[in-house]
Amino acid sequence: MESEKENIEYSQVSDREAFLEEALEERKQNYRFRSLSPLKPSGIIVNKEGNSYIDFSSNDYLGLAGHPDIIQKSEEYLQAYGAGSRASRLISGTYEIHSRLEEQFAGVFDSEAALLFNSGFQANSTILGTVTSRHSLILADKLSHSSLLQGSLSSRADFQRFSHNDTVHLRALLQKAQEQNYDRIWIVTESIFSMNGDRSPLNEISALAEEFDAWLFVDDAHAAGVWGEKGLGLAKNIPNIDILLGTCGKAFGSFGAYVICSQKMKEYLVNFCPGFIYTTALPPAVIGATRAALDLIPTLQEEREKFHQNIEFFCQSARELGFDTGLSSTQIIPLIVGDDQEALQLSDWLRENGILATAIRPPTVPREQSRIRVSLSSRHTKKQLKKFLNTLKNWNHE
Repeated sequence: MESEKENIEYSQVSDREAFLEEALEERKQNYRFRSLSPLKPSGIIVNKEGNSYIDFSSNDYLGLAGHPDIIQKSEEYLQAYGAGSRASRLISGTYEIHSRLEEQFAGVFDSEAALLFNSGFQANSTILGTVTSRHSLILADKLSHSSLLQGSLSSRADFQRFSHNDTVHLRALLQKAQEQNYDRIWIVTESIFSMNGDRSPLNEISALAEEFDAWLFVDDAHAAGVWGEKGLGLAKNIPNIDILLGTCGKAFGSFGAYVICSQKMKEYLVNFCPGFIYTTALPPAVIGATRAALDLIPTLQEEREKFHQNIEFFCQSARELGFDTGLSSTQIIPLIVGDDQEALQLSDWLRENGILATAIRPPTVPREQSRIRVSLSSRHTKKQLKKFLNTLKNWNHE
């Protein structure tokens, strides 16, 4: 009897987790299973399972994560203010260093105000629900980042997607929306799209926002540090942007996110945005690192110009080898192969040749659009770029 009871209990536990096993098995069968793979970074080189690879997957576009000025300022703030910020911003987690950094961001971006968030995903997924109501409409680019889509879907607003970078379609949706009784309409897009590396027609979208009296939210995460005047992104001088979001975990080499906005919008988010209100403030070491990066980035124009040349060289060379790189004109260069298994095979081939470049598969990208997402850094040498290209040239995928 005891044995029978144990078997029943075991069966119940197994049945309880059956949906987990089924979902994971389906991912494996479709070549879409993912797992964590620890590594140890050393600049542009990473060590993984006893082997060294040139990293072509990182978003550390300027190599600032290991910059001595960034590390030094982070250590200074750690020693002066401690390891953690101890509370949320509205309790006792707003240190003077948080306020000073927000003032610096506002000054650098010629804006009334700035507000720090703990991550870009957190900001995107929580702000949109804060600035809309059940009587609002969100019009988002179809290829917007998952965080923006999550924020749109979890809001109470009506949600529609316009065809990627298609301002004609966006105009049609805006015209149709005029017939409805929406209290506000938000247009949502990115400046550089994280999986395609192409750019949004921000000037045209800005003009549409003005014409139709719509609000405009632009995620500038992948442009900040690399593109635009003084490396301050592609959206800095675009008019009619109500919320400009950038992240500090990419070209800034740090962590967190910032929102550039009006003083009134900042006050509103401080009072109503749950993703800001109900989370512990960024730790002092992160604030120090971001502060140093914000000082440093505008001074790196010469490095950016060389970086832009390397981006053009790699992208053009990959196309000459017959790879589909889409409409990329940035440091994010997709090598689109289509088939999920083939993308994994290419990633494995690159790794066998000392290159770390991750295969990206659905649902992150559309079906039959699996790819290697090449992410270039200003620290990549011409020799390393040529090694990657020669490895691509020698890939036999038949």
